[in-house]
Amino acid sequence: MSAVRLTMTKVLLLNATYEPLSFVSLRRAIVLLLKDKAEVVEALERQLRASTREMPYPLVIRLITYVPVPRRVNIPVTRKTLFARDNHECQYCGTSRSKLTLDHVVPRSRGGKTEWTNVVAACESCNRKKADKLTPEAKMTLRRPPFRPTYVTVVLLGQAQGNEAWARYLPV
Repeated sequence: MSAVRLTMTKVLLLNATYEPLSFVSLRRAIVLLLKDKAEVVEALERQLRASTREMPYPLVIRLITYVPVPRRVNIPVTRKTLFARDNHECQYCGTSRSKLTLDHVVPRSRGGKTEWTNVVAACESCNRKKADKLTPEAKMTLRRPPFRPTYVTVVLLGQAQGNEAWARYLPV
């Protein structure tokens, strides 16, 4: 396998307690496995081969020793983190990946702030329709209320699309 593909393939890294920590490159996962710092939890049926060794192709690995994770991480509100929290879907109509914008539930013109509990992802059409109105005034409803995300929500869920093996270890 080429060096480019080794760094582009992602592997889910779990803590010793099976708590998701991050995604690492395939190369980093192999290093952790070869140094006996991690073990394979889920793998593809195919094997990785070197001149002297074979090993399973890892999808999910788990650290052998526990790594403390900070519980209260202050994650800044950015478009990237907001869209990851909202799973790249408009929180009004549910369309996904269609020119998303940041919408203030309580508009800034009415004293709303740019904070996690007041911003949602919205498609351009819904954002224009709502304009500077409150949600009930615009006769619109949110699919789910805005919330302060956890580290796992922002860092992992935004990258975990389309892999059933990863989904078993990530919170809903």
